[in-house]
Amino acid sequence: MRLTFLGTGTSVGVPVIGCDCENCASTDPRDHRTRHGALIGLDGGNLLIDTPPELRLQLLAARISRVDAVWYTHLHADHVHGIDDVRIFTDRGRTSLPAFVPDEMATEMTRRFPYIFDDELRRQRKRNRPRLTLEPYRAGVPRTILGETVVPFRVPHGPVHAFGFRIGPLGYVTDAAELPAEARQILAGVEVLVLNALWWGDPHPSHFTIEEAVEAALEIGPRRTFLTHLTHRVRHRELAAALPAGIEPAHDGLMVEIP
Repeated sequence: MRLTFLGTGTSVGVPVIGCDCENCASTDPRDHRTRHGALIGLDGGNLLIDTPPELRLQLLAARISRVDAVWYTHLHADHVHGIDDVRIFTDRGRTSLPAFVPDEMATEMTRRFPYIFDDELRRQRKRNRPRLTLEPYRAGVPRTILGETVVPFRVPHGPVHAFGFRIGPLGYVTDAAELPAEARQILAGVEVLVLNALWWGDPHPSHFTIEEAVEAALEIGPRRTFLTHLTHRVRHRELAAALPAGIEPAHDGLMVEIP
């Protein structure tokens, strides 16, 4: 299994438009963070995690030429609105890709993108759109995707919920303010864990701070933890030096081999 971090920033990305802080002006490419996205390479194909607005640029940078399924953690714009960039894969393969969406969000997904998911519009517009088939999933109910078992779980994300998941030895959580008991139970024993973390200090109603993410990682106990969904208030080099052993910041383009 190979995990590729396509984007490791928050909804505004880094650099932030109009910001002249030291981190936004950094020349370290690891401090340039596009909106959240990832790709999990499996024996059965490539599973894309979310479709952020920079998806085309992320896939080009990572030299990804194949996507076989898409998994959505939730429907906030920074995680969804690059959906049209998936079109190249369905045009090239002349087939529909499964798009796994939380059951409670499937209606909203159809409403937001009727040209993709509305049957009548799909018949009218046979070209110039991604061909995706909605596959609703529910918390705690395993799904088989590309030959692997994926177990989703619900996490609080401010006034709404997002979904994390476990696939084999990998646990993945973006956009969460805490890990409920069910999530911790599903994540028990993972070798590699991905957690969102905004910054040091100030609590946030929708996301972990770095301190909170570190505490959660130490409680779950994976061999390696990667922090993602980082803001312009942290610099990669300084964050890496300050974190405990086994916990490190992810960056755009980072590839991790998971036995």
